Amino acid sequence: MIIPCIDIMGGKVVQLIQGERKMLELNSYEELVNKFRGFEIQVIDLDAAKNEGSNLPLIKKICKKIPCRVGGGIRDIKKSKELIAAGAKKVIIGTRAFKEGIVNKNFLEQMRNEIGIDRIIIAIDSKKGNIVTEGWREDTGISAFSVIKQLEPYCSEFLYTYVDKEGMMEGTNLSVFEKLRSLTTKELTAAGGITSLREIEKLERLRINSALGMALYMGKLKLEDLEKFKRA
Repeated sequence: MIIPCIDIMGGKVVQLIQGERKMLELNSYEELVNKFRGFEIQVIDLDAAKNEGSNLPLIKKICKKIPCRVGGGIRDIKKSKELIAAGAKKVIIGTRAFKEGIVNKNFLEQMRNEIGIDRIIIAIDSKKGNIVTEGWREDTGISAFSVIKQLEPYCSEFLYTYVDKEGMMEGTNLSVFEKLRSLTTKELTAAGGITSLREIEKLERLRINSALGMALYMGKLKLEDLEKFKRA
């Protein structure tokens, strides 16, 4: 399945390289919502992810217009419920899934009990082999491969971002995703550097979704070529 991405910072749609350097900025989200109509999309609040603000009112508007999975700074049950009430299909939990170098089982259990496992995606953002949190600025020292089984009881899906190649238009690391697929039966979405149809086709064969950002915005990948990967 193809999942187009909308990243929000300062009330605008942006695309960043490795979560830091801004490559693109758009003033309006509405054209993108129309462009992505028919796809489920991923919306990330970059300001909230870094504890530098919130774009919640704007994200709620987007949720009412198109099916969304939403992440970025979701660190409590109240906000999760608020987003689901606004129309989000699923919430993406990243930073709060980990605490002091281990899986934050107490919080994840509360999330599962309060909003239901089918509504939860756990984000595994990896840089130089370790999971990173707080908007990719804190290294937990944890390898995704070592904890993915511990995380399975608390989510319906994993979102794995290969931060090393995020936004760089250089391709991703397919071997990492292949290894992850061998470790979990949960639904799995890949992000970070996916640039070619060949990569998407390989991921599809592995039963892995592709979350696409920069390659779509820069025209490297075109939606009309991805229709066959769309899943209703």
